[in-house]
Amino acid sequence: MSLALTPLPRRVAVLAPALPVMAVPALLALPLTADGAGPADVLSGLMVVYCVIRLMLERRRPLSPAAAVVLGLPVVGLALAAMGAFSSQAGLTGLGRYLQTFVLVPAAVLLLLRDRAAFRLVAWSFVGLGLCQGAVGVHQFVTRTGASYQGENIRAVGTFGAHDVMGMATAVSLGLVCAVGLALGRLSGRQRVTAAACAVVLLLPLALSFSRGAWIATVLTCTLQLVLAGLRRALKVVAATFAAGVILVGGFGVGSALLQQRIDSIAQVTDAPDQSVVDRYTLWASATEIWRQHPLTGVGLKGFPEYRDGHATLALSSGSETDGAGMAYQKQPLLSPHNMYLLVLSEQGLIGLLALAGSWLALLVCGMRRLLRTRARGPGLDCGLVACGLLVWMLTDFMYGDIGGPSTVLLAVAMGLGAWWALTGETRVDAPRSGVREPAEEALAR
Repeated sequence: MSLALTPLPRRVAVLAPALPVMAVPALLALPLTADGAGPADVLSGLMVVYCVIRLMLERRRPLSPAAAVVLGLPVVGLALAAMGAFSSQAGLTGLGRYLQTFVLVPAAVLLLLRDRAAFRLVAWSFVGLGLCQGAVGVHQFVTRTGASYQGENIRAVGTFGAHDVMGMATAVSLGLVCAVGLALGRLSGRQRVTAAACAVVLLLPLALSFSRGAWIATVLTCTLQLVLAGLRRALKVVAATFAAGVILVGGFGVGSALLQQRIDSIAQVTDAPDQSVVDRYTLWASATEIWRQHPLTGVGLKGFPEYRDGHATLALSSGSETDGAGMAYQKQPLLSPHNMYLLVLSEQGLIGLLALAGSWLALLVCGMRRLLRTRARGPGLDCGLVACGLLVWMLTDFMYGDIGGPSTVLLAVAMGLGAWWALTGETRVDAPRSGVREPAEEALAR
């Protein structure tokens, strides 16, 4: 079906529900307010309300039984942990944040995306956010107006500021994962070349974020995407990426000494580790000790800071030092173990971890099964690579970080993309089977 013969109202009707989803990453490109708040969180709540209204007007079933079970599984542990919180306010605040991130927003994304074309639009919005934040981050490094790193204001943090040094790294990493997935798919040559170029460009701001956790998660995810896409294509992309890295870091000397030092510090766990590594492992040990005393239900949502000092050693510093990027010097308290799994284990116990991690694992298994079937017989390879890549990136990064800050809503949308691919019925994900493209997909391809 040609684009000229595709009715415009029909194309709009198919793509319109995806616009609120695309708007969430777009709003994250805007500068935050003085208190660190942003409009993306508000929009994500409005998106959930919009989704409910559409379901009521269209009178269709909200979720399949399988999707309801997988996405609703974390509610069990969250409810128990909220009741066990040290205060009702902390319990309600933590419950709302977890439900927003891992239940409500992912479910809304799953229901609002109607076909692969809508999925790709959201994926491209991730790439656009990564490019915007990355451009700001590179400018910060060049002009030395970023966050403080080893006494110099050179750390790229984008518009998230020094109080959320992981924000830009998250946005750039997820954008890069989406770009790699789109480049490896069966799209038009122009789209694949554009996506590959975006992926190469995003390597520089990711490097300048000096985020070891984001580096590890991105390398692992992109390697998996390349393997799933095929060995020949993987070798070509690896060669191009290596060449780009040599030019950016070796040829122009873009922070090569600092990057090498940061890379070496990943392995320096017992041999003269820096204070950030010491703090991280001390917090991990503290979270483990908290869980051992409250194994089933944990200490309640938002409870880790209250119990941290009673289980931490003297090696733990008083806080993380932040400076630069428009902020004055201050000490930020260490309020989480910087490991999502240990945070859930300490606050929600074994019940909460099994429920939440079980939901994530179910999404990944279902998504990978569908990706392997799609790779062998049908269209949508790029969507599968993007969705599974986002899930793998988050599950890997959760070993070095946790939720918190404005970038959390981006993780919620990414979880929704993974849920759409893993849980949406065959009639929506794999259609059409006759070789005729859907109107929206035809429009996007052209």
